Amino acid sequence: MPLHVSPAPAPALRSVLAALGSPAVREAHTPALRSVQGPLSPELPLPLHLLDVRDQQVPPAGTPRTRLAGWRFLIRGGDRPVAAADTVLTAGGWSFSHFFEGPYLASTERALRQAEALQNRYQPRLLSVPDLYMLTLWLHGDIEADPATGDPGPADLLVPLAPAPPGIAAHVPYRTADLLPALTLRLAPQPLLESTA
Repeated sequence: MPLHVSPAPAPALRSVLAALGSPAVREAHTPALRSVQGPLSPELPLPLHLLDVRDQQVPPAGTPRTRLAGWRFLIRGGDRPVAAADTVLTAGGWSFSHFFEGPYLASTERALRQAEALQNRYQPRLLSVPDLYMLTLWLHGDIEADPATGDPGPADLLVPLAPAPPGIAAHVPYRTADLLPALTLRLAPQPLLESTA
């Protein structure tokens, strides 16, 4: 079933288009972006949410809170994504942040193709878990929801992107209710050993 990709805020898209037409492309630390001959286009805007348990107390059975960190666009050159562009919300509105490349580009595109083959319709988002160096495609079940708000629901799906942390399979859809408790346990502070001296 097709995914319901939400439109990015217009100023976020404009900031990426402006960056693509500026010297930022030639100065970017993204060789693939600099080497493309022909037009570059931003596609598949995905809201990027952040799960940072250091900022909150999360009971193991509770639902961790997320916050919108920005919007990510895949930058297509020809028939493939060659880079991504992140935007962030500043005091002056949405602004271009940076271009980058790496394994998450192909992994994101692969996960989106897998999601389109699922029976239910979803609103795609990205969920970053920086403490685990982990990025997931978050398939939100409420396709009409505001893509900038909300937390993963128990029936939402999380698809870890490659490279995934050890012990977590990439490109396998997990129900949020199954994966988040495991992540919370990994992120929980470990008790200090008592000294016997």
